[in-house]
Amino acid sequence: MFVDSPPEQRAVTTAAPPERRAIRTVGLLVSLGILALVALASIAIGAKELSLEQVWHGLFDDTGMYGDVVVGERLSRTVLGLLAGAALGLSGALLQALTRNPLADPGLLGINAGASAAVVTAITFLGVTSLSGYVWFAFLGAAAVGALVWFLGGSRGATPVRLALAGTAITAALYGYLQAVMITDGAALGKMRFWTVGSLASATDSTITQVLPFFGAGLVLALFLARPLNAVAMGDDTARALGANLGRTRALSMAAATVLCGAATAACGPIVFVGLMVPHAVRSFTGPDLRWILPYATILSPVLLLGADIIGRMVARPAELQVGIVTAVLGGPVFILLVRRRRTTQL
Repeated sequence: MFVDSPPEQRAVTTAAPPERRAIRTVGLLVSLGILALVALASIAIGAKELSLEQVWHGLFDDTGMYGDVVVGERLSRTVLGLLAGAALGLSGALLQALTRNPLADPGLLGINAGASAAVVTAITFLGVTSLSGYVWFAFLGAAAVGALVWFLGGSRGATPVRLALAGTAITAALYGYLQAVMITDGAALGKMRFWTVGSLASATDSTITQVLPFFGAGLVLALFLARPLNAVAMGDDTARALGANLGRTRALSMAAATVLCGAATAACGPIVFVGLMVPHAVRSFTGPDLRWILPYATILSPVLLLGADIIGRMVARPAELQVGIVTAVLGGPVFILLVRRRRTTQL
């Protein structure tokens, strides 16, 4: 549950050699190129087979069937995938830094469970049936649980261990509540089944518009926290000696992670492994400096999410597998390989 970082990761070098900075910069540019290619593939490839010419006409010329498929469906889900992937990657990187646990993800502090519990409550007791209603309840649930974890973890006196313990306890309680409600209410189970898998298929312009301000605010706040979190990663005493405000940094990190993960979960449902695997993977290339980890996670997490969505559309044509299923199936073995490689390197 809580794994303290090894000494070589707790020490953050303030000034990397110029050669390494150049390599990281080139890597960032290459990552942007890969992201652009995957986004284009997401628009061009779908459960319904279209030629590149038909995709082109759908994007720029056609307002009929091709336009409905390419612009009305694929473009919207691609944009949502870009936003949700970046949000999940950033929130995972923030929580790994906050808890000093390289295996932390948004589920560790109960954010996913809070969103899911709020949606179940809205469906079962308030009769909410539309996606626009789910979005707001899911986000409020995530925010409420984030605040509760922060309070139970000790507020300004919170420590990584106390935050992880509080999040684990709340997650267990909320998932017990979820199972109880869905078992006793068949209608709620049927309505929740699609949302809890995690999907981009229901993406609409309205959904993107509703969550876009939260994505933007969380992104700006997360990038602003890179330098103070580097100090916190060195340990509390060292961070204080460097002038870091531990309470404020942890509070803002919790807020940013909650906003980002809450918005992504509200729009797509709980999607696993993206916020866990990508920050963990990029750290092996960037080192422990969050000024590089956060931009890399922002770019490469959508690559993983959109790539999984493309695979889900192709393997079950003319139907499709939801992206949450694909990330779970692919993420488990890949993450095991990453952990084994990390362990071998340390040995």
